[in-house]
Amino acid sequence: MNRLLVDPTWLAEQLNAGDLVLLDATVDLRAPRFDGDYQAFSGEPGWRAAHIPGARHADLLERLHDAQASYSFAMPPLPQLATELQALGVGQHSRVVIYDRSDGFWAARLWWMLRSVGLAAAILDGGLNAWRQAGLPLASGAANTPGAAAPATLHAQPGYWATLEQVQAVSEGRLPGHLICALGQAVFDGSAATRYSRRGHIPNSRNRPARQLFDASGRYHPAPLLRQALAVDALPEPLLLYCGGGISAAATAFALALLGRHDVTLFDGSLQQWSADPALPMTTGAAPA
Repeated sequence: MNRLLVDPTWLAEQLNAGDLVLLDATVDLRAPRFDGDYQAFSGEPGWRAAHIPGARHADLLERLHDAQASYSFAMPPLPQLATELQALGVGQHSRVVIYDRSDGFWAARLWWMLRSVGLAAAILDGGLNAWRQAGLPLASGAANTPGAAAPATLHAQPGYWATLEQVQAVSEGRLPGHLICALGQAVFDGSAATRYSRRGHIPNSRNRPARQLFDASGRYHPAPLLRQALAVDALPEPLLLYCGGGISAAATAFALALLGRHDVTLFDGSLQQWSADPALPMTTGAAPA
């Protein structure tokens, strides 16, 4: 697809198109009650209760996840990803549209995963909430089993995923780049409880909370407000994005793509991986703008 964002009116007109594959990427990730309180649950029950007609549940928690990784939501190996996408009906020539039922972060995460293997997709701006607000119909229960789709050919694209070693080198100034943390300010500065092993952020990071990218209805801000919220135009070198588990940072990557910025890499393990290693430094407090 050539477009990145679609609205409910456009999607409603396309629902019966044979090449459209609509995916609900929601995961239920609860707010931490105390440090280290990590609670993630499948979004399938919510999808069964209410979804856009024809939507299938893309399971980022289990099926679209590398179970061998030491952190949640890890990008799966290409053969596994190809198998799971085929089961969802995604073929080489499918037009994929992704949404979620919460903040837009999960849709952006799946969008980034597909983009990193050469598959184009779009996101429903505002997700299920926007669909509801437009007064459009909902379905419930299991979706029809997709017809057999020719498997998509996946090719890992360079420059999408940063390793822990690359992030450490940028943090220490041994490689060019700028670390951007997409978590909220209170988690970034260490004043709030965190899901992860330690509070704070990777040294020499800038804080750009991903929630600032959306308006009150959950839609992405227009370009001028996105530029203001991200404040990265003066940072010409590569941007390395992270958050807690590579989810909020994907929304930041999507917003940067809307602005035409593509020198962007995402640290998949993010703080879940970084904070688990006591040898890696973390810092608290505010950071430079």
